Amino acid sequence: MSRFTDVLERLAATVAARKGADPGQSYTAQLLADPARAAKKMGEEAVETVIAAVQGDTDALAAESADLIYHWLVLLAASGVDLDAVAVKLEAREGTSGLAEKAGRKP
Repeated sequence: MSRFTDVLERLAATVAARKGADPGQSYTAQLLADPARAAKKMGEEAVETVIAAVQGDTDALAAESADLIYHWLVLLAASGVDLDAVAVKLEAREGTSGLAEKAGRKP
């Protein structure tokens, strides 16, 4: 998993570096300037990821997953959510059955 972690860290740093960049020069800067657009793009990529999975196309699933993760990182940054905040939520769920965690959520 270290290769994925390394790539994710570099990508997150690149996204962070695009904050305040010229939207005319950077697609990432365009999305960072418009959280609603970033959210829509993430939704599109999520659907494409699901389609690739349902079709059993592993190469497309990997490619769409990469797109999804990129847009997820951009959406978090555009919305002011730090990756550490996500980590805190994940850590809180460690050691808890997924069924128990889901049952404990507020409706």
